[in-house]
Amino acid sequence: MKDPYEVLGVPHGASDEEIKKAYRELARKYHPDNYTNNPLADLAEEKMKEINEAYDILTSGKATDGSSSSYGGSSSYGGDLGEVRRLIQLGNLDAAEAKLDGIANHNAEWYYLRGVIAQRRGWMDEAAQNFRIAANMEPGNFEYTRAAQSAGGGGYTYRQTQYNDYGGNDDLCNLCSTLMCLNCLCNGCR
Repeated sequence: MKDPYEVLGVPHGASDEEIKKAYRELARKYHPDNYTNNPLADLAEEKMKEINEAYDILTSGKATDGSSSSYGGSSSYGGDLGEVRRLIQLGNLDAAEAKLDGIANHNAEWYYLRGVIAQRRGWMDEAAQNFRIAANMEPGNFEYTRAAQSAGGGGYTYRQTQYNDYGGNDDLCNLCSTLMCLNCLCNGCR
């Protein structure tokens, strides 16, 4: 892997806050949802993997010096998670799950990937639970937060958002009133 500092565009010795800020900006820019039905989707996905791996290395304490030789390879923690992502993309969920089970440190990325596997298998409650854990562990991570929001899972926040988005009692009354007015206009009130 490339130097994770270079991938995130931060100087060596950058503070945790600088690393998080750079990660968030890049995650917003290259998130796969921004490239739906776009010929650049594959490139954005690869870039997002690289960004996630660099962030994992820098936040898990794996970056010990400035030499790029200390990064990457499947023996590093970020490399294992990158391999799990690759296996998921290939549709090999059993191998991805086995690889994930072999990782002892259950960080936010671990829970996120566990959620992705569950989601691909159609186990939506388990997926939502894992996405929420990942988002709670790293609230600034756009990818985890978005997955937790989209999975829902019936939590209070989700129901409240759903209620507000799709209308409460006032909106239903307005809808009925509008339909009654349209009926009068189209058919003429008798």
